Amino acid sequence: MKKFFEKCYKITKVYGLTVAGAVAVVGIIIYDRARQQPVYSSWTTNYDPSVKWDYNWDRRQPDNLVKPLKESATDEEKLKHLEKEEQNVSKATRHIIMIRHGQYFDTEKLDKDRKLTELGREQANMVGKRLAELNYPYTQLICSTMTRARETADIIHKHLPDLERKETDLLREGAPIPPEPPSGNWKPEAEFYSDGARIEAAFRKFFYRAGADQVNDSYEIMVCHANVIRYFVCRALQFPPEAWLRISLNHASITWVYIRPNGRVGIRTLGEAGFMPAKKVSVL
Repeated sequence: MKKFFEKCYKITKVYGLTVAGAVAVVGIIIYDRARQQPVYSSWTTNYDPSVKWDYNWDRRQPDNLVKPLKESATDEEKLKHLEKEEQNVSKATRHIIMIRHGQYFDTEKLDKDRKLTELGREQANMVGKRLAELNYPYTQLICSTMTRARETADIIHKHLPDLERKETDLLREGAPIPPEPPSGNWKPEAEFYSDGARIEAAFRKFFYRAGADQVNDSYEIMVCHANVIRYFVCRALQFPPEAWLRISLNHASITWVYIRPNGRVGIRTLGEAGFMPAKKVSVL
């Protein structure tokens, strides 16, 4: 009911109608929409999905960014409140292009020794060339502080030398959450407890819809690790996060997530490595 009257007040201001006229207009719109039944494919039974999309997943819905009205608010205060909400409406799409690091010496114990192999450096060079060929207006290159991610980002940056480059510990590899089904490889619970909080903090820091002040679509490159990317994909698509281990990603592959202004999230590519010759593709 509150939303109904807010629409009415907005119409009175925009179109110069009386309150009664605005009520009639909004009433007709609501009645017309009620007559339109959703269309389903004949094979589906998912008329009432078990998990519905949460549009306010990033807590950036316009009405979340404006101080709530008091119950005693006047008509004028309600109109001003609506105007403030409109000023906070997102207009652009954010594209987050995640790159897994190249193949590395994974049998080494210390991070400083877990450098890219010769193949890993070739893979990083190929993905850097691919990103340059795509020629999107990238805004930044951000990477994990682990050696293999840094080296991959360094090679990519040679293809995009004017791009701002940043590093963060938040994107370091780790164990985000106990997988379901269990992997069979035991890990101390403390690892999930500490790594999971950090990786979730990274998701909340980097995944959100564009602010109202962003006019153009943005393209950000993120170089990090398989577990981190897999967890981000599950969280962004609102899949069960415990499913992260069911996804496999090639080295130096591209995983592309986009976030629409209305809060919808989609994935354009997942672990794409088709720009590499088959003999150069690796997972482990």
